[in-house]
Amino acid sequence: MLRNIRISLWGLMAGLSFLWLLANLPLPETFSILTTRNLLMQYSGVIGMGAMSVAMILAVRPVGLEPWLGGLDKSYRLHKWLGIAGLVALVFHWVAVNGPTLAVSFGLMSAPERGARPVGAVSTDVATIESFLNGLRGTAEGLGEKAFYVAVLLIALALIKRFPYRLFAKTHLLIAVAYLVLVFHSVVLMEFDVWAQPIGIVTGLLLLAGTVSAAIVLTRQVGKRRKVEGIVEDQHLFEDMNVLETTIRLDDEWKGHRSGQFAFVTFDKSKGAHPFTIASAWDATDPRIMFITKGLGDYTDFLPEHVKPGAKATVEGPYGGFTFDDAKPRQIWIGGGIGITPFIVRMKQLARQTEAQQIDLFHTATHLAPAARAKMTADAEAAGVTLHILVDDQDGFLTGDRLRAAVPDWDNASVWFCGPAAFGEALRRDLAAHGMPRGAFH
Repeated sequence: MLRNIRISLWGLMAGLSFLWLLANLPLPETFSILTTRNLLMQYSGVIGMGAMSVAMILAVRPVGLEPWLGGLDKSYRLHKWLGIAGLVALVFHWVAVNGPTLAVSFGLMSAPERGARPVGAVSTDVATIESFLNGLRGTAEGLGEKAFYVAVLLIALALIKRFPYRLFAKTHLLIAVAYLVLVFHSVVLMEFDVWAQPIGIVTGLLLLAGTVSAAIVLTRQVGKRRKVEGIVEDQHLFEDMNVLETTIRLDDEWKGHRSGQFAFVTFDKSKGAHPFTIASAWDATDPRIMFITKGLGDYTDFLPEHVKPGAKATVEGPYGGFTFDDAKPRQIWIGGGIGITPFIVRMKQLARQTEAQQIDLFHTATHLAPAARAKMTADAEAAGVTLHILVDDQDGFLTGDRLRAAVPDWDNASVWFCGPAAFGEALRRDLAAHGMPRGAFH
């Protein structure tokens, strides 16, 4: 689905660029500093707000886009790249707006002569609207510059991986506020006659959809229709692995889930919702759901001590497209560390049905408790899955050569990976170099 993400990103950029160019043809025969500045200013504004608008739409978790993008987790990748594109365009826009003024102040150029704003023959009503917007130009410019600084700071923080998640979740919410100010800035300052052209119509629709999405984000209505209340029924901590199993009994509103999907879980409103892979097969007659979490930071370390049986929980979902759907005769699963979770669910599901595919599961871990090994082995036997367990200091690491030796007809299989990103990318590159077909690695 990475291909669809790239198509979406570059298709948006190319489409907006084409419509902007169409609106500005024919280009001026001669380019002065002011005409060049105005063109670059309008273009960067259209690209920046287009990217931020689609990013804002993705922030409300639109389920309808999951099949195209390959799941909500994949759409977050597009959301990230749209944020980066918006950031670059906004910086470029700021330079286009302020560059000539800075150049004049440093004595690098003389102040260009400004002509009067052109006024065309328009109806009285339209002229009234244009006059009203022109009266807001000073306010829009001032607020827009402040919103620019805020947006740049917040997007930059969102891209810093070491920035704590709890702070990220709170500060990222403020991007919606900055976005709304930038919408006001864009509506007032876009050339008025452009609104009647295709680029204006498309930009207007994007700004409208983004504004509605920002309102949903700020009023905390994201995923509201997919939220179900529940009670924590049981917990089991594998202390030597720092892994926690949490079972929640859900209300009847939960519509079920598929193997490999995930949900956002809130145990404490002050800490917000966190995404966890679902670790149990769905049974409508027994509406329980289980999550397996590993202590990897402040929140996952917080769970064993502060979340106990009887505690309330809110579960939102399900989301995700890691659902093992393909027509290959064989599948190879690779679960690195806590990435084993979706495969546990799938094995429990397969134990209840007849599955024609041959499946090899490779589980790599730095340590595996005997109780966890026994449960995994039993699940694999019940599902008819061939299990390969590799504990790092005992069995060594999983490599492409080792995988191909264990599964000779690997090139007829699809590969499903969940685990550390660098590990997955190394395996994908290795298998691709040995002839793995495009699209076989999930």
